[in-house]
Amino acid sequence: MTGGMLVAARGDSMHTAELILALLIAVAALVTIARRLGIAYPIFLVIGGLGLGLVPRIPRVEIDPDVIFLTVLPPLLYIAAYFTPVRSLRANLGTISSLAVALVIASAVAVAVVARALIPDLTWPVALALGAIVAPPDAIAATAIASRLAVPRRIITILEGESLLNDATALTLYSIAVATAVGGGFSPTTAVVTFAGAMLGGGAIGVAVGWVIAQIRKRLEDTPVEITISLLTPYAAFLPADRLGASGVIATVAAGLYLGHRGSRIMGADARLTGRAVWETLTFLLNGFVFIVMGLEVPLLLRAVTPSLAIRLVGIGLIVSLVLVGVRVLFIFGTVLAPQLVRTRQDMRWLSACSLVLSWAGMRGVVSLAAALALPTTLPPGAREALVIVTLTVIVFTLLGQGLTLPALIRRLRLGAGGETREEEAGARQQLLDAATRRIDQLYPVWPGHRPLLDQLRGTYRHRAEHVDRQRDPASTDGEDRELIEHREIRRTVIDSEREALMRLRAEGAISDEVFRNLERELDLEERRMDA
Repeated sequence: MTGGMLVAARGDSMHTAELILALLIAVAALVTIARRLGIAYPIFLVIGGLGLGLVPRIPRVEIDPDVIFLTVLPPLLYIAAYFTPVRSLRANLGTISSLAVALVIASAVAVAVVARALIPDLTWPVALALGAIVAPPDAIAATAIASRLAVPRRIITILEGESLLNDATALTLYSIAVATAVGGGFSPTTAVVTFAGAMLGGGAIGVAVGWVIAQIRKRLEDTPVEITISLLTPYAAFLPADRLGASGVIATVAAGLYLGHRGSRIMGADARLTGRAVWETLTFLLNGFVFIVMGLEVPLLLRAVTPSLAIRLVGIGLIVSLVLVGVRVLFIFGTVLAPQLVRTRQDMRWLSACSLVLSWAGMRGVVSLAAALALPTTLPPGAREALVIVTLTVIVFTLLGQGLTLPALIRRLRLGAGGETREEEAGARQQLLDAATRRIDQLYPVWPGHRPLLDQLRGTYRHRAEHVDRQRDPASTDGEDRELIEHREIRRTVIDSEREALMRLRAEGAISDEVFRNLERELDLEERRMDA
């Protein structure tokens, strides 16, 4: 099966292009509904996919796992790493590393033991492969929920950092288990060396690729070319590392972290603004496709086996899901919470609440799906189909069971986002305003003929400084927000009047389309600045 991410099974009347178009329409519609309902869109897409899968005569959708690994995964990893705050990642590296390595291995082993007990025909390597497949959580749904609610920034940083690094652990363990299952021998020493080499090699390749890309982009002033290079960067890191036996995941993450930390120095404003819009659209489409197809696959796969076997495998999947939740809770409370209580003497209730959110946010996603579908057909008869169905059950259970209840849990715990972000942002804004004011004062003798403009600029920055002072005071938040909303409404009304005048000029033939587009872009940038 090659040639595309999604293909209709042979004999179906719907062609691949029509299927992709139909799924795009479904993704757009479902995401719109999800946002109106206040549900994280990955969860609602899975629900929508499940519903579509139950429709009679729906075409069988087949997914090429190589396309997911080589086409979908690199850009998702890269852009997540690019926008990961390096300082926060470094501050929480101990917790993140333990979750991304030790917890993944513990989860994989626990699942292997349970799967072996429930399915005696499974060999140990195949059982461990299943454990590696379902071990790594995917933070997309969890962070989509947490970022909308009052959650300490540290929790989101840990979830995002864990998601960046745990895939490498799981996929390395997966490759060792699969190689052993299809006839290779197992050596603990070889496994450790392979794991260490994959991690270190991937990191080195990623940093090297990031450095080369940075040198190239610093010398460019062409926005379309810069964005094209940006889109190719994850593949430039992932593919060489993968071919050399290193971790493509770690290479892509390393390149993303390297370039994200230096993005302000190697890109102009236009490339940053345009590139962000391009990447937001691309990641939205990739995630949308994968999550809706996850839901779509479940009913179609269950129809391919006997009802009794389907029920048994779904039951095993539910048990495996509970094992994963239990291991995560025990690990986080035992190795993350307890040492912090001893070391920092912080409030036990608050730390316990944070640990509970981290424990309940372990939803599975893209990597688990791709790894399950990439299982070789040379496994013992029936093993591949069983592992795929169990994996999809785990993904759906964690996304729906944990994802739909996580918002209620966060609200009930009343964690509070804390004032550290507000204070940090206010302090940074104040320093920027001070720098601008000093520069304006220096410009008076340089441009004596432009005092009215400089006075106007000074007044603008003085007004912004008043807003910053109020931002530091949490008690003034409601009034501050109301004033900002009123200011935006006034400015939006003025911009709308300019748009109407501009469209009238074009309709009357008073200006060319080129002039219209230039002026429209200025209004668009002004409106974007206002919304920011």
